[in-house]
Amino acid sequence: MRLPVYPRSLASRTLLTLLLGLAAVQAAGLTIHAFDRIELQRFAALRDLGMRTMSIYRSVVATSPGERSAALHEMDLGPNVSVALSDGPPMAPEATPAPYSGQIRVNMGLVPLRPVNRPRDVEIRGTPWSDAITVAFKFPDVGWLVLRVVQPRPRPWHSPTFLLAFVLMTAAAAALSFWAVRRLTGPVVLLAEAAERLGRDVNAPPLPERGPEEVVRAAVAFNTMAARIRRFVQDRTFLLTAIGHDLRTPITRLKLRAEFIDDDEQRQKFMADLDELDAMVSATLVFGRDTADTEPAVPFDLVALLRTVLDDAADARPDAADRLSFAGPARLTVQGRLLALKRVFANLVGNAVKYGAAARVALGVEGALAIVTIEDDGPGLPPDELERVFEPFYRVEDSRNRETGGTGLGLPIARNILRAHGGDVVLGNRQGGGARATVTLPA
Repeated sequence: MRLPVYPRSLASRTLLTLLLGLAAVQAAGLTIHAFDRIELQRFAALRDLGMRTMSIYRSVVATSPGERSAALHEMDLGPNVSVALSDGPPMAPEATPAPYSGQIRVNMGLVPLRPVNRPRDVEIRGTPWSDAITVAFKFPDVGWLVLRVVQPRPRPWHSPTFLLAFVLMTAAAAALSFWAVRRLTGPVVLLAEAAERLGRDVNAPPLPERGPEEVVRAAVAFNTMAARIRRFVQDRTFLLTAIGHDLRTPITRLKLRAEFIDDDEQRQKFMADLDELDAMVSATLVFGRDTADTEPAVPFDLVALLRTVLDDAADARPDAADRLSFAGPARLTVQGRLLALKRVFANLVGNAVKYGAAARVALGVEGALAIVTIEDDGPGLPPDELERVFEPFYRVEDSRNRETGGTGLGLPIARNILRAHGGDVVLGNRQGGGARATVTLPA
């Protein structure tokens, strides 16, 4: 089950994994550091405890038994140390583990002491993690010296530079991870962009073949695939165009021979079929020419283009001039092939006037896209036909009359041109009747 906050992109997932790994390593490192610091502080505390208590004992044992109490009052014992004279050893129930007792005794041996003044016995009470440790020395003559030392708690993070060093190290590791992820996933982004460009334009430039070995292999494979697709599309287009071109001659001969048919009705039907076939061949040639068109993309005013198309439609259909309108900004510059896009909008406006008796064109901008809508007042389209009309040679109108049904290539050509520009066209029905064509283009 995928977590709801788990990132979707490869770069984000890789960066998240690296940062989680970095956090785990940092946590482990901090834990090890804390244990090491605690152990070092404990070692230093035991060293200080052993030497301090032995130094106090050395000062007290050098005096006579009657003067030891006064000597204790005059001594500067330091913080966290209390001392008392006792007739017997301390009776605390705790017992310090042997390793710590051994360390304390070893540290006591670091303080020089005359053999005659050495204690007859030393008892240590307390635990390594207790607040206080009690050390009792038995004098060579009589009595005990009992010292209670309050131990400072371990402070593994007590360092003026530790926090700054830790933050800088973490920030440097995170920045390096971010840079590495961006560097390593960059070729994947380029591959996705190249695939998107290839989907819009089969003649898109090839992917650069540089970088690590795996990236170069992927780029070479992608470019090889793109070249094969290009060759396949070109071969299919050339074949279609060649067939359409070769059909022109027999169609012309059939038209000439049809003139010798005596039956006027049969001759007219025969000529109508030949005219329709000729129109389909012409549309096929136009389709092939548009597919292989190398017209350069230039910046132009989309508003001026749409107004020109509406003016041409009004000149061709004066009876529908009052039902042609435009709504939108005064100017909008886009990049594209001017003649190809003019053919697109002329086809869409022509269809609206032809089948819907009106063409209301509206232009707007949404983000990085220019949105053009063309609405008419016709009967609209059946819902199951809204996408099929973009299939080559498919016509919703059942008649074979090219004046009413067309050739079925206008909308496929329009969609191919728009998708080559990074846009698209979709058809829909308006509420209350009529069809709507929505064109999107990069603004």
